[in-house]
Parts: sequence; C-alpha cells; structure tokens
Amino acid sequence: MTLRRRKLIVLGIIAAVFLTANTLTLAGWLDEVGAIGLAVRFRSEFLTGTAITVIVTLLFLLISPDRVPVVGRLVIRHCPVSDHALDRQGRYCPECGSRV
Repeated sequence: MTLRRRKLIVLGIIAAVFLTANTLTLAGWLDEVGAIGLAVRFRSEFLTGTAITVIVTLLFLLISPDRVPVVGRLVIRHCPVSDHALDRQGRYCPECGSRV
C-alpha cells in the first residue's frame, strides 16, 4: 500500500466522521434549500415499483455476455464465432480456430 493510498484512506475517514457528526446540520441545510422536498416529489412521481424493477433488470443486463464470473477471480470467456466456452488463456478458439 502506497503512501498516497494511506493518505486518501485517512482523509476519507476524517470526512466520514465529519459528515456523521454534522448530519443534523446537513439535513437542516438541505431542507432550507428545498432539496428534500424535491427528492420526495421525485420519488413519489418517478420511482414507482415498476420503474425500480426495470432499472434493476437493466443493470443486470449490462454484464458483458463475453465474460461470466464463475468463482472469485475465475472468468469463463466464450468464442465470438462458435460460442464455445474457453477455459484457458489462449488467443485462439480450440474448436473453430478463430482468434479470440
């Protein structure tokens, strides 16, 4: 771990403690600005159950079809031509010979 990462971790912890300590002040300020009322109106009009379901489904569909995680860091790739599962790190598909 580099010194830069350590500094960023310490600054992040300090910012988290500062925000936690001033939560009520921050909430009061957001209420004065009108952000809380806007968020409530946005949630009631636009974030219905159907909209949330569609958003979550689209997030699942964003996973690349070429890479499907199996266990931990292991990844199974598929040949774009023959759709054969590639279980090794070669550059060519053993089934059809196309470059992967």
